[in-house]
Amino acid sequence: MFGPDDAFLTTILRLLRELPVYPMFGRGLTRLQPAYVEDVAEAIGRVMQRAETPSTIFELGGPRVYSYEEFLRAVAHQAGLVPRLIPIPFAVWNALAWASEMFPNPLLTRNQVELMQIDTVSSPEMPGFVELGISPHSVEAILQKMLSNGG
Repeated sequence: MFGPDDAFLTTILRLLRELPVYPMFGRGLTRLQPAYVEDVAEAIGRVMQRAETPSTIFELGGPRVYSYEEFLRAVAHQAGLVPRLIPIPFAVWNALAWASEMFPNPLLTRNQVELMQIDTVSSPEMPGFVELGISPHSVEAILQKMLSNGG
């Protein structure tokens, strides 16, 4: 999920702006389908109002599937940046996370590294935003709003 002042999109944007070279998880091939937080909230509200049994599972994915590298480049492009992305093997990330976890407030955890190795996309066989009558917002559209508001 993403949205203004989140720990995902906002952090990536800040790091793309600040770092001369952006360290990428692996080769940037992990697939992501980020959903806008307000679209997810609307979906939850609509599911709660439905008369069907509450056991229906909805998979809520945004309108586009990105590779991690494509996602970083899309965010950078919206912000007018040309990132220098450097692939860092997951073994290195795991070692960094292990060392970081020794501190009270780790900057990176092994769980986070593990999640970046798994594709996070919705299944086309599962109901999602379309079945709830919601047209999900794109990362680019929301990021454009965030940037125009000083983000």
